[in-house]
Amino acid sequence: MGLQELVSPGIGRSDGRPLAQVPRNQRSDSDELDAGPRCRETSTGIPTHEEASPYSLVDICLNILIANLEKLCSKRPDGTLCLPEHWSFPQEVADRFLGVMTWEGKLTDRTASIFQGNEMKLKLANIQKAKLSTAAFIKAFCHHRLIELDATAVHADLTVPDIVSGLCSNSWIQQNLRCLLLDSTSIPGDSRKLCFGQLTGLRILSVFSVCFHNEDLANVSQLPRLESLDISNTLVTNISALLTCKDRLKSLTMHYLKCLTMTKPQVLAVIRELKYLVHLDISDHRQLKSDLAFHLLQQKDILPNVVSLDISGGSCITDGAVELFIQQRPAMQFVGLLATDAGYSDFFTTKQGLRVAGGANMNQISEALSRYRKRSCFVKEALYRLFTETFSVQITMPAILKLVAIGMRNHPLDLPVQFTASACTLNLTRQGLARGMPVRLLSEVTCLLFKALKNFPHYQQLQKNCLLSLTNSRILVDVPFDRFDAAKFVMRWLCKHENPKMQTMAVSITSILALQLSPEQTVQLKEELFMAVKELLAIVKQKTTENLDDVTLLFTLKALWNLTDESPAVCKHFIENEGLTIFIQVLETFSESAIQSKVLGLLNNVAEVRELSSDLVTEDVVKHISSLLHSKEMEISYLAAGIIAHLASDRQPWLSRELQRSALLQDLHATVQNWPSSSCKMTALVTYRSFKAFFPLLGNFSQPEVQLWALWAVYHVCSKNPSKYCKLLVEEEGLQLLCDIQEHRGADPQALRIATAILDDFRMHFMNYQKLLLCEMPFT
Repeated sequence: MGLQELVSPGIGRSDGRPLAQVPRNQRSDSDELDAGPRCRETSTGIPTHEEASPYSLVDICLNILIANLEKLCSKRPDGTLCLPEHWSFPQEVADRFLGVMTWEGKLTDRTASIFQGNEMKLKLANIQKAKLSTAAFIKAFCHHRLIELDATAVHADLTVPDIVSGLCSNSWIQQNLRCLLLDSTSIPGDSRKLCFGQLTGLRILSVFSVCFHNEDLANVSQLPRLESLDISNTLVTNISALLTCKDRLKSLTMHYLKCLTMTKPQVLAVIRELKYLVHLDISDHRQLKSDLAFHLLQQKDILPNVVSLDISGGSCITDGAVELFIQQRPAMQFVGLLATDAGYSDFFTTKQGLRVAGGANMNQISEALSRYRKRSCFVKEALYRLFTETFSVQITMPAILKLVAIGMRNHPLDLPVQFTASACTLNLTRQGLARGMPVRLLSEVTCLLFKALKNFPHYQQLQKNCLLSLTNSRILVDVPFDRFDAAKFVMRWLCKHENPKMQTMAVSITSILALQLSPEQTVQLKEELFMAVKELLAIVKQKTTENLDDVTLLFTLKALWNLTDESPAVCKHFIENEGLTIFIQVLETFSESAIQSKVLGLLNNVAEVRELSSDLVTEDVVKHISSLLHSKEMEISYLAAGIIAHLASDRQPWLSRELQRSALLQDLHATVQNWPSSSCKMTALVTYRSFKAFFPLLGNFSQPEVQLWALWAVYHVCSKNPSKYCKLLVEEEGLQLLCDIQEHRGADPQALRIATAILDDFRMHFMNYQKLLLCEMPFT
């Protein structure tokens, strides 16, 4: 018995979906060839309608297929999986299937083999972060007619030369592959020049954070259709080779080109020749104090067609210089100014059609988080600005929270990103703000916070932020997350920290999480539970000694009540650690019903454990319980009666006190008879995970007083929550016990009346759940 209290980042889509998962007719022009920093990265706000809506039927079906691949597929001699030959997937569904597998981390050599046959026809392939061998990649993907491939950050077993070689083995791909993303993909140390020359159809190439050299740039620059190139954070020292494609190149991204040895005039001379550029990104890390952007802004005869310029992180940049540059190019639509001294004048808020990634206001910060999601240096900067901007925010911002989640997911091992993101999460979800957030989004953020805890177990402030987020009732009650891990973390925190405020939070969270754990999980948490019970009892003892009935005491008593629910081992540990003595002191010190109810609730849990009942049959316990049986507070009387019913049903502990036991049973019978209807209201909402502790009482015809209390309790909870408790009675086969009472000739008249009332009043509920149970039974 307990007291019941209460997103996936894509390669460039602003909605977080990989482009391969987006139907062609739903794409914008910017998805096809964006003027922004990446071939398909848009910089619009992040919509959250997906998180607020049910999963689509296609996604549900794909998830079921992926979860059951082993059952649905046959196996080849080498152990890899093979789809049934008669299956056929439409191209868009096949692309999406691959994208979901990749996103869920299910794409391996063994599973990728399902794409070897003709059942799947891929066009837009996303294998981000997959662990694939070269042989598996070639067999699974290189026979398809691919026009786009995202191989961002694939495992080191699959290298850039292997990917390019595999793609070039298909003549159709050579001529028609349009987009190739190889960001953060490895190249062997002994590898020679990368041979992209055969991919003659390539329009978009990204080699961000790849060992890409001058000779590779020269090779790529000769591609006849190349329009968009990202060479950020590569080993390029000289960009003169770009002059080869000056009449074709429309988008050039060279963020953090740290190895560049050319002088600024030489770099500007090359850029001046790239007259068809519509997007240029020369952003840099702020610490490098690069002034290339400063000199670029002074040029008048440069970038005549540019509509997007990113100079974030540049030094010596002023509002005036940027304004003048934009005024000379009125078609400009975007400028990146994060981590600079520019972007603060009214010009940037009043200029129609101009988007700014910066730190001056929420619009600029949102744009920055969207644009720079894969650049940790800028994500940190934007999150820091966001924290300041949202410190006292009063409106719900799900789109902003989603951007925070994307930053956390993309940089799991970057402590400044994780810490600042956790602080921003608190700002965006505190108090009532979480109520307006989609549950799915809150679930993702909460899971990311716990992932950060595992990656940085010794960073206390990050742990505090996670603990604070769990105090939010919306998250703790409504949001799906790993409650087992959460309970383990919170209990360990409780036992290690003595800060009163943090202790109170940990106790309150523990009290709620305890009811959300299954019995199997409770057994697995035995060590943490025992430590927590000992610590909680110490808190109760201290508060009782100080005669201090504050909120911490209430939370602690509630936590102990819930931790002992359906857990005989924890109940035993409670007894062994002088819990009974401490709780008697509580009853003798405090007379508030809120405290009494929690003490009695726990003692009910202990009384339900047959082998511990003798520990409760003491003079002090019996005296207090029999006194509280006559309380004017209905819930206090009810809980006291429950303890008496459980204790008195076992004659063994009362061998020398039979007269006292008989008197208690008479008192119990008279009290229950005087209670109002079983459907009456009680202040404290007492809940049960199972009725199994009631079954010995319901079948006890020799002691009708005990049977009467159990029947009253069953009727009461069924009337309050029939959908839960009627189903529970059916599932645990408790209806037969009620029927037995109906049919028993010696049944107590009042017990017979209540049993009949339960069966009659909730008949429709029972019939519905019995039908449902039959439908759920496996076929034999």
